[in-house]
Amino acid sequence: MLEYKELYVGGRWAAPASDRRIRVVSPHSEQPLGSTPEATEQDVDRAVEAACRAFDDGPWSRADPAERLAAVQRFAAAYLARQEELAELISTEMGAPLWFSHVGQVGATAMALEAFVEAADGYPWEERRVGSFGSPVVVRREPAGVVGVITPWNVPHFVTLAKLVPALLAGCTVVLKPAPETPASGLVLGEILDEAGLPEGVVSVLPAGREVGEHLVTHPGVDKVAFTGSTAAGRRIAALCGHDLRRVTLELGGKSAAIVLDDADPGEVAQGLQMASLMNSGQACIAQSRILAPRARYAEVVDAIAAMVDGLTVGDPLDMANYIGPMVARRQQERVGSYIELGEQEGARLVVGGPGMPDGLDTGWYVRPTVFADVDNGMRIAREEIFGPVLCVIPYDGEDEAVRIANDSEYGLAGTVWTADVEHGVDVARRVRTGTVGINQYLLDFNSPFGGFKASGIGREFGPEGIDGYVELKSVALPMG
Repeated sequence: MLEYKELYVGGRWAAPASDRRIRVVSPHSEQPLGSTPEATEQDVDRAVEAACRAFDDGPWSRADPAERLAAVQRFAAAYLARQEELAELISTEMGAPLWFSHVGQVGATAMALEAFVEAADGYPWEERRVGSFGSPVVVRREPAGVVGVITPWNVPHFVTLAKLVPALLAGCTVVLKPAPETPASGLVLGEILDEAGLPEGVVSVLPAGREVGEHLVTHPGVDKVAFTGSTAAGRRIAALCGHDLRRVTLELGGKSAAIVLDDADPGEVAQGLQMASLMNSGQACIAQSRILAPRARYAEVVDAIAAMVDGLTVGDPLDMANYIGPMVARRQQERVGSYIELGEQEGARLVVGGPGMPDGLDTGWYVRPTVFADVDNGMRIAREEIFGPVLCVIPYDGEDEAVRIANDSEYGLAGTVWTADVEHGVDVARRVRTGTVGINQYLLDFNSPFGGFKASGIGREFGPEGIDGYVELKSVALPMG
């Protein structure tokens, strides 16, 4: 059973302020797995107070960057030592297929940790310039302060450490609120932080729901908020932070387009989209859920994608043979199912999948992996983020129209171009208004900035730019002569 009795408050395990509990339920069996404390506003107050005290009076914010880097390296070593256990925990708690938990949950987190260590090693924490009047100027990058971090359930460690690690490297203190769907995955990070030996007050971990998250966002002791989640929630957080001029980083939703050019091999495209479109059972903001195919080769592309999706195994996420697992919760199962029904009502042609449970499964929050053809980009299934294994294949006439359709979205997080001519693919990618684009694949590069245009967010994560979001710039002008 996944049981925690205490919260991680100010770098110490402590009794929660109330007896409220979060029940952890298996998305596969629908049976209870355990429970954790549910943090309250009082717990947030304690954590922020400890974070403020540690930032203002403790050694962390004033430590040499090399000392903070050493602490993050200790954390990384402790995390790597538990990779197998952590992958199984995430799959058990939120239903990610175990193959993906190894590769895209824990494996990607380990790679991101390594990349942040490399970025911090050469980061310009302080530099000297020649000022306008010939006198020297010291430009410093100082920690932004107390950071409130709010993370989703779909990739709980990867998304968390994309914020926690650069904040720590910068010298910030952090109050982390994991999603209530993955409270144990959040609290296990407290155990690993303990092993890393960070000073008291530097990090707190408080699983809770939206109301407690809003209390954290509006707390006067918080200097910056870092959030990943839905665009609707991001708009609310942006408005709250804007009122107080609080710094904010938002990584939000997506409805990414995969542009298949007419020289691409449909079979190879389908195999590449198996990962790019259906990673984590489609519960990924970067999923390539709109597939744009040239009309002259439209039938070939639809058939190849349909054959790929129809061949995927669906079932117990702890079975490595299964490519697709359950949705995280019943509400998500119902949400995805409602979009499948909506697609049929809108007039899209159902090619594979459809409403109802996959064959052979009578329990668990599963949906059928589904492919729609003859989709118009104005349909809701092509415009709204479904967050499940549902793909829309949209025809286009000419590359100009393909780019127009790709850009005709409120989102701009990710995208791909599929072609036999890589350089031409790069030319097309330059015209797509989205934060990241892959050519013949989609993989996040942890040495490069990641984030979105338009309603997909504000700010960037990873690379040196990921650290930039947690520092304030200060100029110190020295006397002339």
